[in-house]
Amino acid sequence: MEKNIGTIDKIVRILVGLALIALVFVGPQTPWGWIGVPVILIALVGWCPLYKLVGFSSCKKCSE
Repeated sequence: MEKNIGTIDKIVRILVGLALIALVFVGPQTPWGWIGVPVILIALVGWCPLYKLVGFSSCKKCSE
């Protein structure tokens, strides 16, 4: 698995994932907030299967 997620993309994904998880505990308190867990895991691993599928990479160092 070649990394295809850049630094800014990782930061955004982690923040969005944390916001989604926060929805489980505050706000509407629906289980849909747990979607944030795989978002954070994908950011930590640095590889997005959807990016691979469409042939996109936000990682500048990896594409060189």
